[in-house]
Amino acid sequence: MNRLTRLMTPALRHPFWIGPVLILAVWWLAAAGQWISPKLLPTPASTLQALSGSIADGSILADFGGTLKRTLGAFALAAALGVPVGIALGSDTRIYRSLEFAIDFFRSTPATAMFPLFLLIFGIGEESKVGVAAFSAWLVIVFNVAYGVMNARPTRILAARVMGASRGRIFRDVMFFESLPQTCVGLRLGVSYALVVIIVAEMFIGSANGMGRRIIDAQQVFDLKQMYASIIATGCLGYGLNILFLGLERHFVKWAGR
Repeated sequence: MNRLTRLMTPALRHPFWIGPVLILAVWWLAAAGQWISPKLLPTPASTLQALSGSIADGSILADFGGTLKRTLGAFALAAALGVPVGIALGSDTRIYRSLEFAIDFFRSTPATAMFPLFLLIFGIGEESKVGVAAFSAWLVIVFNVAYGVMNARPTRILAARVMGASRGRIFRDVMFFESLPQTCVGLRLGVSYALVVIIVAEMFIGSANGMGRRIIDAQQVFDLKQMYASIIATGCLGYGLNILFLGLERHFVKWAGR
């Protein structure tokens, strides 16, 4: 009994299940009470049954894997280019201020508005989808990394200077680690942006597989159970990536906020 209590204690302290249960309850009430036409809103049970069936027969796995592969590819490209550029911009306020308008302009431009440009450059293929997703993620990563470097605590930088540390040593041992919490925020936002853009690109640019293609195909043939099931799977993918990056942040940046 004591062992069972110990196992249940974390779940009681962190009742993460309340949100999903609440969503399912509202969904069930809306479907049972016919707040929305049954033709437009299937029941949670039938939707989850369609999702489990797609997992069992493997039909959803190729689409799920395709979206995940494109998202991680776009994110890896954005992080590889965004982190060093953000560090370079943040280490010199004058450079950042001179380029601030361009960064904020493109960051404020919806990524979907860039689809025609990337289609012209890369054509209809994987490169255009990954490219526009990487560009969207790159902008948010650059902004957050630069912001983190520029807002390193002045007292720690001053203390390092007083102790005779060189400019390179201050940057490597003080500013870099001070910027890591904000860098992690940028990376977490970047992977979310990449996923959103990939899903939209799969819907409207087209692809051989992917959750976006699966959702739009189900909508076009009015298979709403499969459409909602695919949306749930996509949401689980985004939530899982967010939890993964939060875990990595807590593991590698334990000093954040201290």
